[in-house]
Amino acid sequence: MSQSKLASRRRFMRRTAAAGAAGVVAPYFVSASALASEKRPGANDRIQLGIIGCGGMGRGNLSNCAAHPDVVVTAACDVQKARVESTVQQYKESAKPYRDYRELLAAKDVDAVIIASPPHWHALQAIAACEAGKDIYLQKPMTLHLGESLAVVSAVKKHQRVSQVGTQIHAGENYRRIVEYIRSGNLGKVSVARTFNVMNQGPKGIGTDPNTQVPDGVDWEMWIGPAKMRPYNRILAADSYNHCSFMDYSGGWLPGMAPHIIDLPIWALDLGYPTHVSCLGGRFVIRDDGDAPDVQEVLWQYPGVTMTWMGMLANSYGFDLHGEPVPKRRLGIYFHGVNGTMFCDYGMFKIIPEGDRMKGLQPPPKSIPPSPGHEREWLDCIKTREQPSCSVFYHTRIDVPLVLANLSLRLGRTIRFDPATKQIVGDEEAAKAAVPEYRSPWKFPKEYLEAV
Repeated sequence: MSQSKLASRRRFMRRTAAAGAAGVVAPYFVSASALASEKRPGANDRIQLGIIGCGGMGRGNLSNCAAHPDVVVTAACDVQKARVESTVQQYKESAKPYRDYRELLAAKDVDAVIIASPPHWHALQAIAACEAGKDIYLQKPMTLHLGESLAVVSAVKKHQRVSQVGTQIHAGENYRRIVEYIRSGNLGKVSVARTFNVMNQGPKGIGTDPNTQVPDGVDWEMWIGPAKMRPYNRILAADSYNHCSFMDYSGGWLPGMAPHIIDLPIWALDLGYPTHVSCLGGRFVIRDDGDAPDVQEVLWQYPGVTMTWMGMLANSYGFDLHGEPVPKRRLGIYFHGVNGTMFCDYGMFKIIPEGDRMKGLQPPPKSIPPSPGHEREWLDCIKTREQPSCSVFYHTRIDVPLVLANLSLRLGRTIRFDPATKQIVGDEEAAKAAVPEYRSPWKFPKEYLEAV
């Protein structure tokens, strides 16, 4: 990579840090003195990159990183032999295969790691990577429990790692324009943000498979890891889409899709943590091998703002964003202001004024710099030791509302949360349930909660 391009990207990161008022989260800085004792990739060094979880999403992240000349893929790990072999073959001049992520993290020729394993593994592997001195690109959902979310943040901070969570839509131009518009004040005070993700899997859902024979080359014991043991299921093991139908291993479609979607109102409205979280729903239509709800409604209360979520797996009506009247996945975000409403999705937005209250108002100028790419931003930050825009320090504000919503659904009541102490208030049962108990011999690293 040319020095001019590297300098340009450094300027981008400096502008990003200065643009907090315009809608960009300021990075978390690691002091130079704290890093003086370790050798990290410099401007002219190649970043030695590994991957844990060689499915479709992880391979996509890896390909985006490997396309840059300052990256070399040195390690790949997966509990499914065919996947790791296929990945290593793609980078056969430099990559070594691993079946146990702990061996990969112990390797000296790995500077940073993409974690794209099934979601129930994310927290444990992210913390272990931090302890091993590796920077992390952590696929969403960041975690499945409140205790995990707080522990990952604590580990990244303690071990001074650079982190990025895989909400790549955050890097898109449309989201930037929406944040600018909301923060311009043209809509007036926004008191409600509504979000949704819908699809129609039909009554049969993702299907059933009675065959529980573990295929050759699959380490099912390691696939399950810290989660609840269950017989092998081909559908569950297939990919991240199917993971979302199984609560113990993904948390369902709420953490499966909402990180991309509620990211926008949390960014645009600069929301912190919610004070109250209520969630209702159930499995009313679909009968397949999964157990995730096919209806899930969430209400998050923030100071001065209410945010809602509608999740549906048995009907795909998309409101103003419906489009062609055929079953398909649809999503959207609504911002309701005193002067008007904006509705939007990943690629568009539209304004509906309240009468003439927006007459004469002009769209705000562009103020948020373009992203160099979600993965590229992370790679640049590995060298500058700044945190990217979707670091765990930012993304915990997205992750915590989601894990609290699933906790509310599980317990059947509203969860009260103190944003200052980051603790559940007045509910000992909920507070206890927010910290997972891992299946032996895996142990939840509770020591990272002590620093919160």
